Amino acid sequence: MPAESLRFDAVSKRYGETRAVDGVSLTIAAGSFVALVGASGSGKSTLLQTINRLIEPSEGRVLLDGEDVAAGPAPALRRRIGYVFQGIGLFPHMTVAENIGIGPRIAGLPATDVDALLDLVALPRAIADRLPEALSGGQRQRVAIARALAPGAKLLLLDEAFGALDPVTRDALGSEIRALHDRLGLTTILVTHDMAEALLLADRVLVMQAGRIVADATPADLLHGDGGEAAQALVAVPRDQAERLRGIAREQAA
Repeated sequence: MPAESLRFDAVSKRYGETRAVDGVSLTIAAGSFVALVGASGSGKSTLLQTINRLIEPSEGRVLLDGEDVAAGPAPALRRRIGYVFQGIGLFPHMTVAENIGIGPRIAGLPATDVDALLDLVALPRAIADRLPEALSGGQRQRVAIARALAPGAKLLLLDEAFGALDPVTRDALGSEIRALHDRLGLTTILVTHDMAEALLLADRVLVMQAGRIVADATPADLLHGDGGEAAQALVAVPRDQAERLRGIAREQAA
C-alpha cells in the first residue's frame, strides 16, 4: 500500500467565538515527514485531529488521497490512519499482544503478526504476554506505535507522542520513528512543542500561531533565519540553549 497524501482545504474550527483553526489550506505529499509546531493553544493538535475525525471542522474539508475524510464511516477511515498521543491509551486489562491486535480484530481483518510488530518497534517478543503496567514508559509508547501500525496504516499521526518520556528515551524513540517512517514509506505528521525535535526529525516544519500556518519551511531554511518572526522565536530556544552549553564548556576548559 503506498503512502497517503493529505490536503487541507480552507479548514477552520470554531469553539463559540474562538477560532482554534483559522482557514488552513495546505498539501502534504505522500511520504513526507512533517512537524507541526507552535505555542500551546496555537491549534496544532486541533488541526491534526481533523484528519482522523476526532474533531470535525466547522468549515472546509480534509482530503486523504483526494477523498474527503467525511465521506465515509469514521471507523473505516481510522483503520487507514495510525494515531499515537501522549497519554498512550493502552488498555490496562489487555496484554501487549491483545493491545496490538485489537484494531485488526475489531475490523475483522486477519490476525496481527504480533512478533513482527514487536520486532518493528525494537521490543523483545517476550513482552507479548505482559500487561502494560509491567512496562516502562518508553516500552508502552512503542507498543502504542505498534498498535497504530497494526492495521497496515500508511499515515501516522503523532500528537505530542513523546511528551511524557524522559529526554534520553524521547530522543531514542524519535530517531526510531524516523527510521520506521523511512523503512515503511509512511506519511508522518508530528505535533510537538519542541523545536529541536522538529528540526532533527522532519523534512518540513509548519509553524502555527492563533490557528493559522505562519511558516512553512525546511529545517535548513529555518536554521538560516527564514520563516518569519514566530518561527525564529521557536528556533531561538534550542539555539540559545546550545550556546549556553558551549559557554559552560568553555568556562570549564579555561
